[in-house]
Amino acid sequence: MVDARLKELTPTMPVIFIKAIPVDKQETRNLYQCPVYKTRQRGPTYVWTFNLKTKENPSKWTLAG
Repeated sequence: MVDARLKELTPTMPVIFIKAIPVDKQETRNLYQCPVYKTRQRGPTYVWTFNLKTKENPSKWTLAG
């Protein structure tokens, strides 16, 4: 994840390749734990958490959310 370019309000999300990795082989540095919901409303629509690689501190994205 990176910041959006200037004057770009809704950048398109790139295609993401998803594959299962055992927990013991998963890299934990510089990962943002992104919650995924079924709808735009938070609450009981929570589905999953995706770990997205980032060059920034993951807390930056939590605060920006």
